[in-house]
Amino acid sequence: MSDEEDFRQFAASRQKQLLRGAYLLCGDWHSAEDLVQTAFGLMYRSWRRIKRVEHPDAYAKQVLYRCHLSAKRKKRFATVSIESVSEPPAPGDGYGDGTTAVLLEALADLPDRARAVVVLRFWEDYSVAQTAEALGVSQGTVKSQSSRALTLLRVRIGDSLSDIRRD
Repeated sequence: MSDEEDFRQFAASRQKQLLRGAYLLCGDWHSAEDLVQTAFGLMYRSWRRIKRVEHPDAYAKQVLYRCHLSAKRKKRFATVSIESVSEPPAPGDGYGDGTTAVLLEALADLPDRARAVVVLRFWEDYSVAQTAEALGVSQGTVKSQSSRALTLLRVRIGDSLSDIRRD
């Protein structure tokens, strides 16, 4: 099997998983798709080396998260809000009571690095050490970012869920 075919199979099998994580980072599906494509583009250039890595899935997630943080730092493009276009509902929102929407909104309000830490630690189930390695930061930074982010989420989600329950 050629390197190109091998990469295509890898990308096709991992796209949905990476897209879900990217959505949690970006907050919208279009940006998430762009982020996944950017990560795949970077990986394709180095595929011969990457396919020999022990855990290419973990490497793909690391590339995805670092691309997100890098793009946020550079802020190359101005974001224009289009009010007339609505986002599709988040997959798996089976509660019907608005809790998933509240969680996604609160997650989107977090600073980029804090959001990346929360997604890696609690969505991807990474350890502190794995999260630190994936983001290229110290374990202490991961712990402090987690603590601050969870405090913010508790406050924002608590307030929002109180509003939903009153309705």
